[in-house]
Amino acid sequence: MGISEKPDIEGLRIDRRDKARSGAGGVLAWGLVLLLLGAGVAWWIWGRPKGVEVETVAVRPVALERASAARTLLNASGYVTPRREATVSSKVTGKVVEVMIEEGMRVESGQVLARLDASNVEASFKLAEAQWAASRAQLAETEVRLADARKEWRRVKELSQRNIASEAELDRAHAESQSLAARLEKQKADAEVVEREVAVWKQHLEDTVIRAPFAGIVTSKNAQPGEMISPVSAGGGFTRTGICTLVDMGSLEIEVDVNESYINRVRPGQPVEATLDSYQDWKIPSKVIAIIPTADRQKATVRVRVAFEQLDPRILPQMGVKVAFRENVADVAPASTPLAGRSLMAIPRGSVRSEGGREVVWVTRAGKAERRAVQVERTEGDTVMVQAGLNAGEQVVVSGAEKLQDGGAVREKSK
Repeated sequence: MGISEKPDIEGLRIDRRDKARSGAGGVLAWGLVLLLLGAGVAWWIWGRPKGVEVETVAVRPVALERASAARTLLNASGYVTPRREATVSSKVTGKVVEVMIEEGMRVESGQVLARLDASNVEASFKLAEAQWAASRAQLAETEVRLADARKEWRRVKELSQRNIASEAELDRAHAESQSLAARLEKQKADAEVVEREVAVWKQHLEDTVIRAPFAGIVTSKNAQPGEMISPVSAGGGFTRTGICTLVDMGSLEIEVDVNESYINRVRPGQPVEATLDSYQDWKIPSKVIAIIPTADRQKATVRVRVAFEQLDPRILPQMGVKVAFRENVADVAPASTPLAGRSLMAIPRGSVRSEGGREVVWVTRAGKAERRAVQVERTEGDTVMVQAGLNAGEQVVVSGAEKLQDGGAVREKSK
């Protein structure tokens, strides 16, 4: 029996080198995948274009009723101004001794507002009155003497006719009466002069009392007791030129500067819808009073006066006001025309911008910004009615439009 060969133990050993190489390749592949995935996430978070963050609202259709079919032809802004306003002053220079008004006080025409120091004027007035009394006394004395001289002349004349009195005595009596008559006429003229002087001093005394020239409201009080006041401005700045500012609240109206390029859309009597900046939901019916027939060459504007249909205590001088010049009812198309029953698109007032003389809005579509020109029908408070350029349901930008570019990326601001 032959000796068998020993089994080769090396042949039974497991070779792990191929598996190790295979495992290292898999780890490397997975690492590369994770690296690419992380790079994609990082690009999505930090590298991709983010777009401008904006706030949008949907365009809302509004049916146009027949009553509101009158179009707005022109929008403008102006101020409430009083037609009657005065800085009340005195006719003479003097020291203020009494002021009887306060801001917000209503006064009537002729009511005493203030008094000036009248001591010197009163002394001169009393002197003139005394001189007038003396002239009247002299006048009365001369009238008595004249009556006596005329009687004497008549007696001498009778005696002369009977040859009892001489011709010389007659001439002397006649001359005496004539002299007294001339003196009486002179004294009458002097008395009239003194009487006129009394009237002058009486007027000076009246001028120390400052009265309201018309009924109104005191809007400012400009002087206090002890200050000097003068009808003209004096040097040094220590002399006032007025006691108060008085405004006739019944004369309030609107003054609007209209660009001369659009003045052809305005005419006298045209209906106007006024909106005070302080009460933007309050529509005030008004109308055009007059178009001032001159233009301002520096501003290229024409001034237009607008009257309120009815005044209200809430309307105050110098308030800012927006006005919309409307069509006359007679000019509006009848209900059978296509104008009646159509719809307008309502958007917020802040979404409309003026560029190059046109009204434009920004619309978002598929993450992109689009600039759109629109035709504005009218403005109602914070809402703008658009006649053309928008469709219902479109998203218009109300915040963040300053950074937008036509076709640029946008994203909705998180709420």
